[in-house]
Amino acid sequence: MSWWGKLAGGVFGFMLGGPLGALLGGVLGHNFDKGLAGLDTEGVSGPEAEQERIQTAFFTATFSVMGHIAKADGRVSPEEISQAQAIMAQMDLQPDMRRAAIELFNQGKRRDFPLDEVLDQFRRECRRRTTLIQMFLEIQIQAAWADGRLDRTEEQLLLHICHRLGIPEFLFRQLERMIRAQQGSQYQGNSSQPAGASLEDAYAMLGVSADASDAEIKKAYRRLMSQHHPDKLVAKGLPEEMMKVATRKTREIRQAYEAIKRARGFY
Repeated sequence: MSWWGKLAGGVFGFMLGGPLGALLGGVLGHNFDKGLAGLDTEGVSGPEAEQERIQTAFFTATFSVMGHIAKADGRVSPEEISQAQAIMAQMDLQPDMRRAAIELFNQGKRRDFPLDEVLDQFRRECRRRTTLIQMFLEIQIQAAWADGRLDRTEEQLLLHICHRLGIPEFLFRQLERMIRAQQGSQYQGNSSQPAGASLEDAYAMLGVSADASDAEIKKAYRRLMSQHHPDKLVAKGLPEEMMKVATRKTREIRQAYEAIKRARGFY
């Protein structure tokens, strides 16, 4: 049974308390609270329990913080709602899981949403899994860019999130440039030219400058592919349902790399 199936079915093999547990409890209701209250914490440690705990924390934090960022500029735009729905669609969530994601998004929009407490617990649950934390941030930046712009309020909030998660500003700036290029350029299949994409976009998507050497480009490509490898991320605690998001990112990275290779004529 998947981690979500256990939660929805009231079968608890781990304990997730704190603000993340409270948010999830508000979504799952009485059965969740009853399950936690009656959980015998003896013997719930181990790799499987830890994996399920991190997956639950990632799912809960992702959609609640996404809702909080969407409301950062005072209103939630139709584009931001559509972006959240698109991410849910990419995951092909089951109806009950989709409803939970929507409710978490709505909880994040509330004035009393405990952002810092949620981020602090999420960081602790990830236990220094930096690639997993980075994936979380990439999803948040992508959602913030949903309306085609990143206003000052959203930028400051994302920088605050980086600070709480221990992510340096230079890395945020690099990821923001990459995601901005991805949002404006959709690579299609194996076509010779990405639809609507420029070579500048391709360099930005790899996080390198146009004057980088071939060796530097290859190194950046290998690093990004390793960081976004779906199986590696799932092993670190990414929910299985989010594998499709990671797979899409690896495809975009690969196609950007292929565009640069064609332009430069190297293999």
